[in-house]
Amino acid sequence: MNHVRPLVLIPICIAGSLAIGGCRGNGDDGPSVDPGTAMPNTDVAASSSVVLGNFTADAFNADVVTEDCTLGGGTSTTCYRLTIAGEPGGTALGPFCPESITSTPEDGGLWFDGSGIVHDVDGDFIVDLPNIYDDPGWMMYDEATGLVNVTDGQEGCDITGDPNVDPSFVNQCVECTLETLGGGVERTVLIPIEPVPADVPGEIGRSDVGVAPNGVLLGPPAPIELILSSYTLGVFDDCGGHVNPHEGYHYHGSTGCSETGIQEDGHASLLGYALDGYGIYGLLDTEGNEPTDLDECRGATDDVRGYHYHTAAAGENMFIGCFRGETGRVEGGDGGGPPGDGPPPEG
Repeated sequence: MNHVRPLVLIPICIAGSLAIGGCRGNGDDGPSVDPGTAMPNTDVAASSSVVLGNFTADAFNADVVTEDCTLGGGTSTTCYRLTIAGEPGGTALGPFCPESITSTPEDGGLWFDGSGIVHDVDGDFIVDLPNIYDDPGWMMYDEATGLVNVTDGQEGCDITGDPNVDPSFVNQCVECTLETLGGGVERTVLIPIEPVPADVPGEIGRSDVGVAPNGVLLGPPAPIELILSSYTLGVFDDCGGHVNPHEGYHYHGSTGCSETGIQEDGHASLLGYALDGYGIYGLLDTEGNEPTDLDECRGATDDVRGYHYHTAAAGENMFIGCFRGETGRVEGGDGGGPPGDGPPPEG
């Protein structure tokens, strides 16, 4: 399994507005808010803030600056503008699709579909697809040769970013690489420095959830029903991430690669910040225990971290359940399609 680099404290410099040095060289709307849903009584006081020193030194493509911003709930505040590269610095990606039905788990990536199970995408998984999904329409390999049907290169990238896959690509394992795209897809994350508690929880929808310490986006749940209905698989690597032409490399689940912010008290490690500025931590503490007091957004409060989230297990195809604070937004990309490997929600 690939892992990100250890956290490196980022030096601070002043250039007009606040700028953070040590960095490398029309936006999506934030999540919708359901006005009919009341917030529970969990304490979500803004006792936490985004700590830039928790990001790796190569997480950003440009200096981090502060600027006035308006959050999704209408609050005017101060945000960090984080310019990320759409790729994890210094970390090899993949593998994704296996080559044949004799391939081992080391030869392929992972697949999780919300059932709670994390599948190793090896040869056995490819052969067993009709049984896993109780659908004889799955046949993702050549019976004569045992080779898996793989669509990669530019075609693979086009399919990964297309919610309406052409029928000619049925039963294809699809992969897109950063090499095909010519590198990562630069995005800008506007995130409040100090979280602002929301009056009602914000839905995740098809919006990105946040950003990991290595500058990789935390994506929304993958649109599993759409993917399975087209008989294609955009397989994740062992870090729970894959590539599309709109967001570059991004995560869809936590498998431990981004959980690098070790906590001295044995609490689960920091794996990133949500778009509302609250920290997202791993599922398990150092004793292997899951938290038991989470609200519907998967959040809890303690004296050290204030209000914060705990990620769901990767097999659940999600990070958090909803946003408890007013959100910033993600901007940029090539404008060629919606975020999160699928179409936006209707309405």
